[in-house]
Amino acid sequence: MMKMKMPAGGSRGPKSVKGTVRRLMSYVGAYRWRLAAVVLCILISAVVSVLSSLFLQTLIDDYITPLLAAAVPDFSGLLRTVLMMGCVFLGGVLCGYLYNRLMVVVAQGVLKRIRDDMFAHMQTLPVRYFDAHSHGEVMSHYTNDTDTLRQMIAQALPQVFSSVITIVAVLCAMLSVSLWLTLFVLAYAAMMMTVTKKLSGKSGKYFMHQQQSLADVNGYIEEMVNGQRVVKVFCHENKTVEEFVKKNDELCQNATAANKFANILMPVMNNMGHALYVLLAVIGAALGLAGVANVSLAGVNVLTLGMIASFMTLSRSFVMPLSQVSQQLASIIMALAGAERIFTLMDEESERDEGYVTLVNAAQEDGKLREVTEHTGLWAWKHPHHEGSVSYTPLTGDIVLDDVDFGYEKDKPVLHNVSLYAKPGQKIAFVGATGAGKTTITNLINRFYDIADGKIRYDGININKIKKDDLRRSLGVVLQDVNLFTGTVMENLRYGKLDATDEECIAAAKRVNADGFIRMLPKGYDTLLTGDGSGLSQGQRQLISIARAAVADPPVMILDEATSSIDTRTEAIVQKGMDALMHGRTVFVIAHRLSTVRNADAIMVLDHGRIIERGDHQSLIKQRGTYYRLYTGAFELE
Repeated sequence: MMKMKMPAGGSRGPKSVKGTVRRLMSYVGAYRWRLAAVVLCILISAVVSVLSSLFLQTLIDDYITPLLAAAVPDFSGLLRTVLMMGCVFLGGVLCGYLYNRLMVVVAQGVLKRIRDDMFAHMQTLPVRYFDAHSHGEVMSHYTNDTDTLRQMIAQALPQVFSSVITIVAVLCAMLSVSLWLTLFVLAYAAMMMTVTKKLSGKSGKYFMHQQQSLADVNGYIEEMVNGQRVVKVFCHENKTVEEFVKKNDELCQNATAANKFANILMPVMNNMGHALYVLLAVIGAALGLAGVANVSLAGVNVLTLGMIASFMTLSRSFVMPLSQVSQQLASIIMALAGAERIFTLMDEESERDEGYVTLVNAAQEDGKLREVTEHTGLWAWKHPHHEGSVSYTPLTGDIVLDDVDFGYEKDKPVLHNVSLYAKPGQKIAFVGATGAGKTTITNLINRFYDIADGKIRYDGININKIKKDDLRRSLGVVLQDVNLFTGTVMENLRYGKLDATDEECIAAAKRVNADGFIRMLPKGYDTLLTGDGSGLSQGQRQLISIARAAVADPPVMILDEATSSIDTRTEAIVQKGMDALMHGRTVFVIAHRLSTVRNADAIMVLDHGRIIERGDHQSLIKQRGTYYRLYTGAFELE
C-alpha cells in the first residue's frame, strides 16, 4: 500500500509552546510531593551557596586580618567557624545529591506515563495513520523525543530552577555588601543576556527541524534494514547510500544550525564571567583606595578587602547560574520540540466506532437464542433497543456488498459500484491484476477503512452498526505478509484466542499440517521465536500464521495470498487442511495461483476496481473472457 508523506512540522507559535508546556506540567504534577522536596533542597543549596561567599568576608575581616595583627594569635574562634561552615556545606552537598536523585525518579516516572499513554493511544489509531507514517518515524517518538524530555526534566528544569533561586539569593547578598558594585554587575549581566538571547534565538528555530529530520532518517534506516535483501538482489546499494546521504546531509545541516550557536554559548558566557571577575577586582580596589562611601542594605560603610573578595566570589555565583540557564535553553527548546511531536501523535484522532451491536456467546433454548458466558461454538449478534430490551441474530457469515464505492484519497476512487454476496459457508475468490482492488475489499469488510458510498451487510446488519472489535473477532485473517511476535510457537498460535488450551493449539496445527515441522524444532511448541521468526523458512512462518487463524476458530475467514509463500508440494498438503478449516465457514480468498480457487463457489474477476466477470470456475472458462485467458496463460496475472 502506498505511503503518504505527511508535511513536516512547521514553526511553533506561542500558543503551541504554552499548550505543550501545560500538558507536560500535567504529567509532572503527579509527583508534586517529590517536587516539593526538590524545591526545598534547591532552596537550601542556594542559601548554602550564598553563605559560602559571605563567609569569605567574615573570614578575612573578622579573623584573618585581626590574627595577622595579633602578637599571640588565638585560632580557636577561626577553627569553630570553619567547622560550623563545614557542617553547613555538607548539608548543602546532601541536599544537592537528594534533589538530583529525586528528579531522576520524577523524570523516569513522567516518561513511563507518557510512553504508556502514547502506546495506548497508538492502539486506537486507524490503519490509515500507519499507512501515512513510516515505522521509523513512529519509533522516533519513543526514542529520540522521549530522550530529549528525560534530559530536560532530570537535568535542565532543576538546574534552571536552582539557577533562578541562586540568582535571587545572590542578588540580595550582593546588595548587602555593595550597591555600587551590584549596579555594575546588573548592567554587565544585562549585556550578557542580550548576547545570550541573540545566540539562542538563532538556534531555537532549527531544533524542531532537527527532530523532524532525525525521524526521517530513522524511518529510512528502518525501511532499508527490513528491505536489505531486496537492496542487494537489485544491486541498489549505491542508490540507497545516495538517498541516505541526502537525508543525512539534511539532518546534519539542521543539527549544525541548531547546535552551532548553542555550543558556543557556554564558552562565551564563561569568558564574559572571567572578564567581570577582573573588572570587579579593579573597580573595587579603585573605590576602596578612593575612599568612596560604600552603600549597602547594611548601611553606609567603608569598602574593605574582605568585602571586595566576598563580592567577587558572589559575582561568580551570580554569573554561573546565568551561564547554566543559557546552556540549558537549548535542551529545553529541543525537549519542547520533542514534546510537541509526542503530543501531536497523542492528538491524532482515534478510530471512530459508533457501533452498538456486539458479538456474544449464545445457546439455543426453546428455539430461541440466549446469551451465555461459556464458549459454546454458537455466536450471535446482540442488538440493544431504546426501550431497554435486546434481541439476538445468529452469526451465520452472510455478507453482502451493495454498490460500494471507495478511495484511499477522496479524489482517487479505487472501487466502483462493487456488489457481491457470500452466503454462509460459501467460498468467494477474488482474482485480478495487482492494484485491481482485491485486498481493498477485504479491508472494507474488516472496517480498516469506511466506505464512501453503498452498504456492507453482515447477517443483514449494516457493519457500521457493529462494534469494530466484535466485527473483527468474527473474522479470521491470514495475510501474505506474515507477522510473528517474540515468544514461543505456542504463544504465537494462541495470539488470536488467549484462552485457548495447548490441546486446542496443537489440534489446529495438525489440521493445517503444521504440527510435523513444529515438533522438529529444537523445543517443539516451546521453541522461542525472535526477529519475526527469522529462523524459520517463509513457508513455515506462513503455516504458523494459518494455524494461528485456525486456533481463533472464526466463522468467517479472509485468506489474502495465504499460500503464496508455500511450495507447490506443501501447498497441496496445506490445502487439505485449509479445506477442513474452511468447511462450514464463509471464506474470502485472494489468490494469484488460480489453481487454488478452482473449487470456489464464486470467482470475482476485478479490473481497476470493477467486477468485470463473476461465476464459478466452469462457467467462467466457458465464457472464454478475462478469467479464461488468465487461467490458460494467455496473459500473466501480474
